[in-house]
Amino acid sequence: MKNDGTEPAEGLSAKGPGGPAGSAPGGLERAAETPRRAGRTMREQVVRGIAIAPGIAIGPVYDTTEIPAEAPRRGIAPAEVEAERQRLADAVALSRKQIGKLKTRLGILPEEAQEELAPLLDAYVLMLGNSRLLRGARKRIESGLVAAETAVGDEAEAIAALIMAAKDDDRAGLKRRADEVREIARRLTRNLTATPFRSLKDVPEGAILVAEELTPADAALLDPARIAGVATEEGGADGHTAIMLRALGIPSVLGCVGLTGSVTRGDRAVLDGSAGTIVLRPGEKALEKGKEALAAFAKERQKLAKLRRLPAVTTDGEAVELQANLEIPAELPLIAQAGAQGIGLLRTEFLFMNREDLPDEEAQTLAYAQVLEAMGGDPVTIRVLDWGGEKDMEALSQGIAPTHAGPNPALGLRGLRLLLKRPELLEAQFAAILRVADRGSTRILLPLVTNPSEVKQAREIYERVARRLRRKGVHLPEKLPELGCMIETPGAALAADAIALEADFFAIGTNDLAMYTLAVDRAEAEVSHLYDPLHPAVLRLMQFATEAALRLRMPVSVCGEMAGNPRLVPLLLGLGIRTLSMNASAIPRVKQMVRALDIGDCARFARRVMEQSDPQRIHELVMNFGTGGKD
Repeated sequence: MKNDGTEPAEGLSAKGPGGPAGSAPGGLERAAETPRRAGRTMREQVVRGIAIAPGIAIGPVYDTTEIPAEAPRRGIAPAEVEAERQRLADAVALSRKQIGKLKTRLGILPEEAQEELAPLLDAYVLMLGNSRLLRGARKRIESGLVAAETAVGDEAEAIAALIMAAKDDDRAGLKRRADEVREIARRLTRNLTATPFRSLKDVPEGAILVAEELTPADAALLDPARIAGVATEEGGADGHTAIMLRALGIPSVLGCVGLTGSVTRGDRAVLDGSAGTIVLRPGEKALEKGKEALAAFAKERQKLAKLRRLPAVTTDGEAVELQANLEIPAELPLIAQAGAQGIGLLRTEFLFMNREDLPDEEAQTLAYAQVLEAMGGDPVTIRVLDWGGEKDMEALSQGIAPTHAGPNPALGLRGLRLLLKRPELLEAQFAAILRVADRGSTRILLPLVTNPSEVKQAREIYERVARRLRRKGVHLPEKLPELGCMIETPGAALAADAIALEADFFAIGTNDLAMYTLAVDRAEAEVSHLYDPLHPAVLRLMQFATEAALRLRMPVSVCGEMAGNPRLVPLLLGLGIRTLSMNASAIPRVKQMVRALDIGDCARFARRVMEQSDPQRIHELVMNFGTGGKD
């Protein structure tokens, strides 16, 4: 079967979370002379690149290349214009379908991978709409009398050239934007010429994948359970592909100059994703060293696995609740494996994605019931629909949500604002959750709250739905599930004392709180370096909201990326947080940190941090906590 670029795809591998541990310039080293084979050197070679994702992989190399799309420049006769326009329209439709399949696959990827790939796929979808690329291509077909693939290529290069000509010091960011245009043009061209995409389905289990380059879409198709490691000739630590590989937890080294010309499929290799090296055809000494590193990694993983059954309790007996964030029900086994104490954030957007109609009350009831039953009585916090203009949901575009995201979707009709404007959406979700509330411990979370009146309106709808269900004879718990608020804007944090009077609990969403506080979109390369959740303004807003909740003895949790960073746990506990919700894979290391801490030490540390006004000093304190370093 021909691969359309959306197919998922004997060795050893040890993988670990985290970012690159260092980097080195790409290049080749030789050692341990061995026989030659078919004109290619058979001796051991060390290829150095950029450390991307930590872990050790030992296994056979599987090299893969992508057949280039043959699209020579071609003119057309005036009578062929309409046919070429139709060819382009068909290629666009097929490309949209392929991107849709990739978006569906997002649900089984780790949260970090989803956050990296989702905006990129959204950008691709926009370019496949009424974009400058397609308008220009259609115009070139008509006025230039060229074939569709020629028109697409020419227009993409013209746009890329304009992007690169911009007066901006961030050349890497400009190149990423230009490459995004070229990538969608590449997909259109392959579809126009019926050229198959790179297939990864035949990569043998345990192999180390070697390629000249991998696109983010390629990375999304990798199966971490099958691929031992990844090494490419091109790529850097800050690109979309690198972030994807780290999120997937596949030991990876990019930027290995000369790699593909030095390997033959089946060659044995030892890849070290922390050191940024891949040893080709390792000699006895290198192989033994690799096995020792592999064993050390495996031992560390086993150590973390043993924590699953141990409680998250500090050395002085303070219990901390560690919960998991859930994107789709398919992730439930990962939550069980991690030893989570429930689901702290069930995102319900999966119910609305990749469908033409809205999920009705019955469909939602079934989905929530499956999650609650799988959790076996452990608490589940369900966040109602958090739609934003940057999320492509066809079901909401049919007269429900704005037809376009607007110039700044982050500040537009989204989250609870949309639900209050279209209360039928909120009523359906409330009703579905209430109908399954007696099957487990359930709470409901409202997104993007900015003032108390919004919570009042939502509670009125909530209680009205409950009364309607009771009149229909639906059994509901005597005490309805608690209704809580996401604290993810400065306005909500500063009004937390007033909002707390209307809510039953708080969940601090540190990702959006940092974004709105610092006016920084992490997806924008030009300003992403300014995103800093440890900025004193962000920390003070978190402290204000936490103290507002604690004064009323109201539960408060953190459910952003900060919760899953072991380095930040002492600070969060010191601020008074006792519930953390994170990507399931982060729970073991966070639990390991919790079990090594004393609450008194954390409180003193937090007071010291909150006295600081310099973000760099705060980072130094956080990094040095517990290391004996100067603080």
